[in-house]
Order: sequence, then structure tokens, then C-alpha cells
Amino acid sequence: QVRLEESGGGSVQAGGSLRLSCAASGFDITRWCVTWFRQFPGEARQGVGGIDRYGTTRYAESVQGRFTISKDKEKNIMYLQMTSVKPEDTATYFCGARVGPTCLLDRIGDYTHWGQGTQVTVSS
Repeated sequence: QVRLEESGGGSVQAGGSLRLSCAASGFDITRWCVTWFRQFPGEARQGVGGIDRYGTTRYAESVQGRFTISKDKEKNIMYLQMTSVKPEDTATYFCGARVGPTCLLDRIGDYTHWGQGTQVTVSS
């Protein structure tokens, strides 16, 4: 059974750092596209960044240069390292997974498996 579980959310001050984890089970994270999304209250989920089976990463413009995605193949975990966080990064963060060669951030319908989300709150 495919499962995703996010962790690492919490409260952080603006300018600080936080690392989110997405633990995968039931599939090999190196063979799927795994992507971070975030959701603001009352809005649809938005792609933050993803990493495909080739290790290629894509980022939303709003986080480019501040957030970094990586995988730990042995632990089957994907990470989102958040640095220089801003109050506007406050959201619930989800990881999604799909079988496919690319991780398109605006193709949320392509993602077939989701975690339960983890809240990130950035204070000014």
C-alpha cells in the first residue's frame, strides 16, 4: 500500500529555516515523481517543488533559491529544506506522488497519492 507521511512542520520566525520530511512506503521514491504542495486557507493546493525519478528538481518561482528538495534513497524520504522563510510561506504543506517521468507543479490532478499534510507557520 502506497503511503506518504509528512512531518517537520511547526512555527518559525521570518528569516529562519525549517526542514519538512515526506516518508514514503509501499513504493520506491527514486522511481516516482514526488512533489511538495502547499495550501493557503480557502485556496487550492499549489505546487512548491518536485523531484523526478532522474533527480531533476523543479521549483515554483516564489520559493526558487530559498527552498531545496532532496531525497534519501536509503530511508525512502523526500525533504523540503526551507530557508529565509517569509510570513507568506505560512500554509499546510503536502507531499504528493505520481508515476511518471516529470513533476509538473501545475498538474495536481496527475498526483495519485497524498500525505495528510503538515502545518508551517512563519511569524514576522
